Amino acid sequence: MILETIVVGPMQVNCYILGSKDRGEAIIIDPGAEAQKIKKRLSVLGLKAGCVVNTHGHADHIGANAAFDVPIYIHRLDAEFLTNPELNLSAMFEAPLVMPAAQGLLEDGQKIEVAGVNLEVIHTPGHTPGGICLNAGEFIFTGDTLFAQGVGRTDFPYVSEKDLLDSIRKKLMGLADEVIIYPGHGPSSTIGEERKSNSFL
Repeated sequence: MILETIVVGPMQVNCYILGSKDRGEAIIIDPGAEAQKIKKRLSVLGLKAGCVVNTHGHADHIGANAAFDVPIYIHRLDAEFLTNPELNLSAMFEAPLVMPAAQGLLEDGQKIEVAGVNLEVIHTPGHTPGGICLNAGEFIFTGDTLFAQGVGRTDFPYVSEKDLLDSIRKKLMGLADEVIIYPGHGPSSTIGEERKSNSFL
């Protein structure tokens, strides 16, 4: 398995490439910007994009979706964010963002399999209604739900601090201490470290 982090865009989003060298294909998680930078890394790794998965629908996480010409997956409650600049927050800036509609609408507990890589969808609403985490067993992609020593912002439209903290406590804190978290921004951590020292929890 290949796992690479590429930091993209002015908001410094962690875009993840998760793939199989044997099969030459990868899942692209949150390609928020700088499509050519992501494509160059795919080429170096000998991989091609098999699908794009968005952990949620904010502009900084979806901005390069269209560049890969592969199926796009997002939770059904965030599906409209892809095509609505008011919802994805890009309307707040000078370049409203409209991305292609999703080809796959995700639900809690659903499995995503590409190139032998399996991810389980965990619905973690709060930062957005359709925010998700992607559980690979030994590690989990937490999007803007849970950060190292932080949690997702709750001062945007369509967010809920109560839902976010409930999602983290009920759905993520039950995971084993050694599970590595790969968040949407900033450094990685572990469930155990966040359980012990994340002041928001």
